[in-house]
Amino acid sequence: QPRFGESGGGLVQPGESLRLSCEASEFSLPDYAVGWFRQAPGKEREGVACIDSSGSTIDYADSVKGRFTISRDNPKNTVYLDMKNLKPDDTAVYYCATTLMYGRCVRDDFESWGQGTQVTVSS
Repeated sequence: QPRFGESGGGLVQPGESLRLSCEASEFSLPDYAVGWFRQAPGKEREGVACIDSSGSTIDYADSVKGRFTISRDNPKNTVYLDMKNLKPDDTAVYYCATTLMYGRCVRDDFESWGQGTQVTVSS
């Protein structure tokens, strides 16, 4: 199973920005499609943004389009999620996940998961 970790979560006020990082140390992240998912208390884990291994296919949840950007930095073996204009509804644990064959930005299509990082948006 691929091993990787998320970082960059924290407590911010509405309207502020955060950058989440998904970094791999033991395998080549560019070989995998990577997805960012989030899970709020009492809710299902949902896909936020996904990028295929080549970077040519990117999908976003409607709720984050225009505010979140997923990107790859292959030399750093890292995938980022840049989040701007954060809202209280964005509060959740954010997870990074990988799959070899990308099809959809849904939980069931990803095999390996990080431990998650908490994002809290509150005034």
